[in-house]
Amino acid sequence: MGKTRFILPNLFTSLNFLLGVFSICWTTGAFATADPILMGAYFIILCVLLDKLDGFAARLVNASSEFGAQFDSLADLIAFGLAPAFCIIFAYKNLAPTFFEANIPLMVIAFSVYVLCAAMRLAKYNACDSDSYHHHFSGVPTTFVGAINSILIVFLKNVGLFQNADSSALYLPVAVLFVTGLLMVAPLFLPKLQPRKNKAFNIFQAVLIVITYVCGFLFITEKMIILEFLLVLVACYMTIGLAVGLIQRKNIIEEAKAAKAEN
Repeated sequence: MGKTRFILPNLFTSLNFLLGVFSICWTTGAFATADPILMGAYFIILCVLLDKLDGFAARLVNASSEFGAQFDSLADLIAFGLAPAFCIIFAYKNLAPTFFEANIPLMVIAFSVYVLCAAMRLAKYNACDSDSYHHHFSGVPTTFVGAINSILIVFLKNVGLFQNADSSALYLPVAVLFVTGLLMVAPLFLPKLQPRKNKAFNIFQAVLIVITYVCGFLFITEKMIILEFLLVLVACYMTIGLAVGLIQRKNIIEEAKAAKAEN
């Protein structure tokens, strides 16, 4: 098969990279569209759904490589670091211009913190964490926070958040952008979605993943039941997962040290 086996995984990575670029282009108005924020967010959601396919394809054809790992991180930085930040900032700029102009320093700070933390999260994973924690994420993954910010901004837009320029609730999206940025580099652990010993739990997890993929592809319809389901899902996963990570923190660190010592 030779070097041609590397084409498939890198093709998926290239698709994710381009979708992230398209998200920024649509969000910023580079391409005319009726709803640039929805389209920008949808491209990010597609990146989330396709994110694991490059790794799966690499394992399937035995084509894992250092180039692939670095290319994947670069694509993730665009899709889940830059694209969500642009989506949030341009939602304010287009839908609440008065609030945006009055709070530009706040926007700059939140934007900067988010994209810097995304870059550091990905660099840290490649340099330190890729072989350290097999069952947990160290810090909240960029994929997950990209999804949170994309779903939230469309949901809040649809419930009319930006129609009241004097509402204190307008601070919510930029606050979430700031906090999720910090969570990417926070010393917290989040359990990975992996097969467990409990068969009933595995079936439940598989069904939930299938439903999530269906809802993700239907995100473009803007149906509130889909947005609400995705929001509840990510909120529950983050809340419960981080709580479990805190409870098991000591064991997780000890297991990682033991595994490293064996190697």
